[in-house]
Amino acid sequence: MRNKRNITVNTIPITKAKYNLGALAERVHLKKEYFILEKDGVPIIGIMDADELEDYLELQDPKARADIEKSNQDIREGRTRSIDQLIAEFQPRRKPKAIGKRHSKA
Repeated sequence: MRNKRNITVNTIPITKAKYNLGALAERVHLKKEYFILEKDGVPIIGIMDADELEDYLELQDPKARADIEKSNQDIREGRTRSIDQLIAEFQPRRKPKAIGKRHSKA
């Protein structure tokens, strides 16, 4: 199930945005709002959070889309592992301690 959230898209004149850019940036970053800036009533540009833009751009890469589809297929077919298994894969393997006699310096 996807995380659904209310999407807020605000439309404002580009001249108003120019004078309120800091406040717009804060709302976009913290509240995940979107802004469409207009010039003479015509939509010119959109503003979104940088992380979301990076995700969007990544999805434009055919290889990334193919990797995501392969992962989704693995999940649908039950090819998954528990978090404990995943963590174990990334933990360094410890060498067993040698049991033996200690040599004393004499």
